[in-house]
Amino acid sequence: MKRIFFCAALLAVSSLNVLAQSGTNSPYSQFGLGVLFDQASGFNRGMNGLGLGFHEHNQINYLNPASYSAIDSLSFIFDIGMSGQIANFKEAGVKKNAHNADLEYLVAGFRVFKHVGMSFGLIPLTNIGYNYAKSQFVGGSLTTTTTNTYSGSGGIHEAYLGIGWEPVRGLAIGGNIGYLWGDYERSLVNSYSDSYANTLSKYYTGDVRSYKLDLGFQYTARLSKKNWLTLGATYTLGHKLGADPQCQVISTNKATAVSDTATYVVKNGLEMPTMISAGFMWNHNNQWKIGADYSLQQWGKIDFPEYSVVNEKPQYTLAPNLLKDRHKFTVGGEYVPQENSRNFFKRIHYRAGISYATPYIKVNGQDGPKEMGVSAGFGIPIVNGYNTRSILNIGAQYVRSEATGLIRENTFRINVGITFNERWFAKWKVE
Repeated sequence: MKRIFFCAALLAVSSLNVLAQSGTNSPYSQFGLGVLFDQASGFNRGMNGLGLGFHEHNQINYLNPASYSAIDSLSFIFDIGMSGQIANFKEAGVKKNAHNADLEYLVAGFRVFKHVGMSFGLIPLTNIGYNYAKSQFVGGSLTTTTTNTYSGSGGIHEAYLGIGWEPVRGLAIGGNIGYLWGDYERSLVNSYSDSYANTLSKYYTGDVRSYKLDLGFQYTARLSKKNWLTLGATYTLGHKLGADPQCQVISTNKATAVSDTATYVVKNGLEMPTMISAGFMWNHNNQWKIGADYSLQQWGKIDFPEYSVVNEKPQYTLAPNLLKDRHKFTVGGEYVPQENSRNFFKRIHYRAGISYATPYIKVNGQDGPKEMGVSAGFGIPIVNGYNTRSILNIGAQYVRSEATGLIRENTFRINVGITFNERWFAKWKVE
């Protein structure tokens, strides 16, 4: 147990700073709570985020907490994931490239009792990161220009503790209780080349400190001697986040450097949606595992803070129809010739998946970009003198986000996850 507490403390200390970094350059992260994280670990990402029906004995599948009940006895599993990505943005014939790399998640899991497993970790929930500007001439003038500069950073992260239990053979239930924390800052600065024109700046900030509750279910039915079917489902409770988002509007006279500031606050103005997901996994002889997932995030029921001017009176209030329900479909699977073979190459896992997701944001009244993604990856066994159970998960993912009349975004991402599987709880005997 001392080792477990030590790893938990090390995980927390080493992750707070790296997870606070932004993992996106997308201009779409200026809307809603930002770009949504895939909520997938290394082996899931090789299948483009598939996992609701997977109950792996040697991987941590926090997509469905019921799966913790399948973790091997005598094992302590530690999983760390990172990614590097290149994104291309195109609008009106103009192209821009951006890239970044991040340490994304750290999770751990172990068997507590027979048919009871536990997991804990740190994972990102949303990411915000963008910085760009647009300039144009004012009216019919060819000498005076106005420039809008947009920038933002931050995001929401989760520290969770979960447990999975198999009360009867084939039926598993579980839950994650998480602590959400994070903040964001977004700004829009409108300036003019004419020194006599005021600069108008808007700064949007929010600070989240709340909880998250996920419940999971899995049922496995034996279809034949070599075939199993697992059904999985999860439910995430929607609730207010207890945050008071703020908008600060500053008008600055560049000639005199005199500023007028107005501050607006929306009490308890941020909210997490109810989320419902379901999926299945067909397992043939522990060689082929093929499945499909569907998830619904009910953002459309949430009002979001918006700054507006009504009858020449500025206001910052909760407004409807700024967000919409998000639907995501994922299909994928993996193949391993012989998981327990002494032949190294027969133990390699081959994975692939595709997904389609509708947007949860609206941009100037129209639906945001739809996402289409495809991925492929490998699970490569790590073999040394004392351990043959650890796995290196490598995946490549391509995501295309586009909507009519909006920025088209193409992202190529390399995901690397290392699953350390150590035999910690064995009692050695010498005769």
